[in-house]
Amino acid sequence: MLSALGAAVCFGVATVLQAVATRAAQPGSGSGVDPRLLVRAVQEWKYVAGLALDAAGFALELVALRSLPIYAVGAALAASLAVTAVTASRLLGVRLAAREWGAVGAVCGGLALLGLSSGGEGGGHGGTALRWGTLAAAAAVLAAGAPAGRLTGRARAAVLGLGSGLGFGVVEVAVRLVDGFSPSSLFTNPALYALLVGGAAGFLLLTSAFQQGSVTAATAGMVIGETVCPALVGVLALHDRTRDGWGPAAVLGFAAALAGALALARFGEVGPVPRPPDDGPTPPAAPATSGTSHRSGSTRSS
Repeated sequence: MLSALGAAVCFGVATVLQAVATRAAQPGSGSGVDPRLLVRAVQEWKYVAGLALDAAGFALELVALRSLPIYAVGAALAASLAVTAVTASRLLGVRLAAREWGAVGAVCGGLALLGLSSGGEGGGHGGTALRWGTLAAAAAVLAAGAPAGRLTGRARAAVLGLGSGLGFGVVEVAVRLVDGFSPSSLFTNPALYALLVGGAAGFLLLTSAFQQGSVTAATAGMVIGETVCPALVGVLALHDRTRDGWGPAAVLGFAAALAGALALARFGEVGPVPRPPDDGPTPPAAPATSGTSHRSGSTRSS
C-alpha cells in the first residue's frame, strides 16, 4: 500500500504543475488529441517537472499493481486529489473550507479501510480475449478524443477527463495482464501495447482537457474513469478479493475514498497564467461573470 500512496503523492503534485504549465502554453487546434500541444507544453519547466513526478508515480504504481487488488490501487490514485488540495493550500494560498478538510479526512479514512481489508492481487491473469479487448479499449479511447475535443465548455472537459481516466484505467488492467517478461512473451502480448496506447491516450486527453475548459470537470471525470471500471474488471475477471469477512469494509472504504476525491475535484483547477502581450492593441478587459471566482490572485472556472 505504501507504493500506491507514494504514487498518489507524485501524481497529486504533478497535477498542479502540469495544469499551470498547460494553461501557459499557446492554444492549439482545440482537438482532444493534439500532440503539438504536448510539444508546446514541454517547453514549460513546470510541465517537465510534472512529467518527472508522473514517471516516478508510474513506477510506484507498477509495483503496487503487482501486489495489490486493482480497486485498492485505483482508490489510492484517486487520493492524489487530496494531495493536490493540501499542496494548493500550502503553496498557492488556497483556503480549504471545513467540508473540504472533511473530504480529505474521508479519503484518508477510506484508504485506511482499504489497506486493512484488501487481500493480495487476484490469481487470475485474464485470457486472450481480455488482452485483445484491453487493446481495443485503449484504441477506442484514443479515437474518441478527436470528436470529444469538438465539444464545448464543461461537457468538453468532462468527456476528455473521463476518456483520460479510462486510458489510465486500461494501463492498470494491462499491467496485471502482463504475466511474462521474456522478449518472446512480452512483445507478443497485446496487453503491452494496450498499456502504451492507453497511457498515451490518457496523457493526450488530459492535457487537452486542462488546456481549455473547467479542470474541475476534467478531474472529476478522470477520477471516475480510472477507478470504477478497472475495479470492476479486477473483481469480475481477475478475481481480486478482500480478506475474509472484510468485504463490506472494503466497499465502504472504496466509496469513501472515491466520494472524498470527487468532492476535492476543484483542486485540479488552476487559473490561467498570463501570456506576454501581443504586438497589437490590448482589448479591454471583459467584466467578471458570476461563474468566475477570484482566489489568491488567480481566476478559476467553476
